[in-house]
Amino acid sequence: MTDILNIISKVIGGIGAAIIVWGVTLTTFRLIFLEFKRFHHQLIFREREILRHKLGSYLLLGLEFLISADIISTIVNPTLNGMAILASIVAIRTVISFFLEKEILEMKMDGSLSQYVQKKLKK
Repeated sequence: MTDILNIISKVIGGIGAAIIVWGVTLTTFRLIFLEFKRFHHQLIFREREILRHKLGSYLLLGLEFLISADIISTIVNPTLNGMAILASIVAIRTVISFFLEKEILEMKMDGSLSQYVQKKLKK
């Protein structure tokens, strides 16, 4: 039973890492594309902000998987070090989530997020 839970924990952790790597890869390519637009004298401030929020979303989702993997690992192998790592990951995720949600709410309140989305849908 312990071996099965260890395998499940590793798979879930791998999925979390893959989500983070995928998000960073997509964001990097989109950022490069945006920077080329900037070279053509187009303003990209809002698009860069939204891109940053998308990266934050990938990071949060990946951290959720990593937390799940660490919870399973800590249940199987309860050590003080494992619990400290788990607590630090949960704290980091909470801080990132708080500030990301706060920024998204601010963008919604000033209307810039909905204006950007509407503009993109018209294209």
